[in-house]
Formats: sequence, structure tokens, C-alpha cells
Amino acid sequence: MNIVVLDAYTSNPGDLSWDGLRQLGQCTIHDRTAPELIVERSREADAILINKLQITRQIMEQLPRLRYIGILATGFNIVDIEAAAEMGITVTNVPAYSTNSVAQLAIAHLLNIYCQIPHYTEVVRSGAWCRHPDFSFSDTRMIEAADKTIGILGFGQIGSAVARMAMALGMKAQAYTSKRAEDLPAGVDKVASIDELFATSDVVSLHCPLLPDTIGIASRERINMMRPNGILINTSRGPLVDEQALADALNEGRIMAAGVDVFSIEPAREDNPLLHARNCHVTPHIGWTSKEARERLMVVVVDNLRAFIAGERLNVVS
Repeated sequence: MNIVVLDAYTSNPGDLSWDGLRQLGQCTIHDRTAPELIVERSREADAILINKLQITRQIMEQLPRLRYIGILATGFNIVDIEAAAEMGITVTNVPAYSTNSVAQLAIAHLLNIYCQIPHYTEVVRSGAWCRHPDFSFSDTRMIEAADKTIGILGFGQIGSAVARMAMALGMKAQAYTSKRAEDLPAGVDKVASIDELFATSDVVSLHCPLLPDTIGIASRERINMMRPNGILINTSRGPLVDEQALADALNEGRIMAAGVDVFSIEPAREDNPLLHARNCHVTPHIGWTSKEARERLMVVVVDNLRAFIAGERLNVVS
């Protein structure tokens, strides 16, 4: 088995081991691969592993030995699944490895906005508190999460974890989901429509997959339905949000703030409107990157390929 990892660095920048993969065959690790080098580096591969590289029908047609594509992530829209199936190429992914990490980041964005910790860190370092006559210094509003309503769009494992963490803070939770109301955890209400979720939540947190019908699901119209104290959090996929509409709502003060970990194009371009929008708090797609999450990912990546070699199906998406 000739195995080629084409963009290894983000999953394992050097703090984890590839030994489990090397036990399955001859293994070549590339930290990064430019798109024009995919075919050249994969020509002799029986299996390729990728994170964000796009594998098209045209690429697969140039790789007659290829029988397996392992995605080092959950989303599989980077591979032409239909073409892979036609060519007998098995495609696998790694579901649910980063659930707690992504949910934790969503809540971190919420608490950052409500508590303004980076702001106060800079205020204290500037000497403003040292010069203040009172024991406590405050120049902005701190907000309690308790009794606020968080609306969760997409109630899979991450959405469910966010609801659990939010309710632990005393928040009320509601969700728009295909699940039946009676199947939701105790304390989580089901809303009838996405519009209702946006209009009745203090915080809207996005946790749905990127599909043709979810692109732009946080549209200008829905963002404009949000409450003036509203917060939009996106730790899912960048194209779910109309970024210009969100930036406009923030800059015009129609909603209070946003917490964004993902962008429509990554790395984010310097002219992305969210990078300079008022009260938009951004992180560079780090929700999945805790070491604990990446350790789980590496285990499943190896298990998926081992199962394929044994003629079994594990986390197959094609």
C-alpha cells in the first residue's frame, strides 16, 4: 500500500505521530501541496490523505492506481463523491472528532463578547485602572449569559454540545432542526422556522453542514430580523453567512456583535468586510485544532484506512 499525505501540516504540525499510518504501508508525508502538484505527487499512490485540497474528477482520472481517499476532516465537499463512486474509489471522513473543541470555541466567543476580556486586558495594561480612583474600573457593559436565549441552527453533535454548555450558564436554548421536538434534550425547544430562530434568539449559533441549500442561510434578510442585542456566532462553515450583510449590520449597530471562526475564503482575504467590522471578533479557523481533537482525528484516520485494507467499510462517504 503506497500512501501519500498531501497536506499534513494543519492536522499534525509536528506534535503528533504518523507511525500508525506508516504501519499500514509505504507512507510519504507532505506538509503542503500546491494544487498543480497533486497529480505528480499522487501518481503512484494507492491511497491519498487530504485535508482541504480539492480532488476533482479530472484529478482522479489521472491517477489510475488510486483506490482510496481519506479526508482528514468531517466535511467531504472537497471531493467529487459521484466521480469517486463511478471509479471505484473509496472516500472516508472523520466524523465528530472535534465536537467538544468547536462547541467550546462557540461558547468562548459568546463569553468574550459578554465579558469583554481582551478589551479590559488592554485597558489595565494601558494604566487606566491604575490611575482610577475606585477599586473597580468599568467603561463598557458586561452582560450576563443567564436567561438569554441561544438559538442553534443545526442540532447535530456540535449543536447539541453547544446547547448543553449554554444551558450550564443558565441560558435558554432553542433549535431549528429536522429532529422531532420530543427527541431533543430536556430544556431545548424546537422552533418552527429559521426565521423564527433568528427573530427570537439573543444569540444565533450556526452548526449546520455546508450544502447547496445552506449556502447563505444567514442571509441579509435573516440577519436584519435579529434583535438589537443580537450576536451571531459562526464556527461551522464560512459560506453559511452573507459576510457583507453581517458586516453592514454590525457597522450600522443593528446587531450587537459577532464571533466568527470561519470565512467564505480561507485564509481570509484582507478585504473581507468582517475583518474590519465593528464588534466582530474573529479567530482563524481554530475550533477543530485542539491537540485532543487532532489526536482523535489521527486515530480515526488510521482506523479508516486499516478497515479499507481489510475489505471493511468504516466512515465511508462515497
